[in-house]
Amino acid sequence: MTTAVTGAAKPVKRRSRKGVDTREELLKAARVEFAQHGFAGARTERIVSRANSNPRMISHHFGGKSGLYLAVLEEALGDLRQAELKVDVEGLPPLEGLMQLFDFMNRHFSANRHLVRLLSNENIQKARNLKSSKRVSEMASPVLERIAGLLKRGEASGCVRAGLDPLYVYVMMVALNQFHLSNAHTLSVIFERDLDTQAWRDGHHRAAQAMVRAFLKPCNDEESPRAGT
Repeated sequence: MTTAVTGAAKPVKRRSRKGVDTREELLKAARVEFAQHGFAGARTERIVSRANSNPRMISHHFGGKSGLYLAVLEEALGDLRQAELKVDVEGLPPLEGLMQLFDFMNRHFSANRHLVRLLSNENIQKARNLKSSKRVSEMASPVLERIAGLLKRGEASGCVRAGLDPLYVYVMMVALNQFHLSNAHTLSVIFERDLDTQAWRDGHHRAAQAMVRAFLKPCNDEESPRAGT
């Protein structure tokens, strides 16, 4: 007599490797396209051609061009945040920890010029796409908390100027590490000097390091203004 088998395990639905690969290839191709042409100038036909895919896959994985663009922005910013959090500053003196973060930003932006272009393009759009992201604010808070902790420790030990706003400090660091990259072509033409060489970028970084370090150190002049006042 044959015994019926009951309660057989149902097959587990898994995302196919092919589907994952297709999504990653579309993201990779879209990163290049959006960085070069911005949202308005980007063409989905070029993206799918570079990714060896088709427009239907963009709709399937991202819901369309806007969803793909937002995914590219979130990925680029997510990579920045993850890399920032890997910088080990907890065991360092506060001022040195802040300078380590500054030096990291210099390396990251220089090595990821697509991020600089993506952010520039999104600013032209007045952050219209980022406003719809549910991830961006979550990604931003950890790095501000780390800077706030370093500033607090530095103020308590007397090695960092008192009363600094972590966001002021972060924006200043980003500006000094990004502005010369996003404006290299125009500045090079205006001043007839190539700002897009490694030698010029190294010299700029050394000058920016000195500026940031001087700003962060306690000020002996009581009449000197505090940041944010």
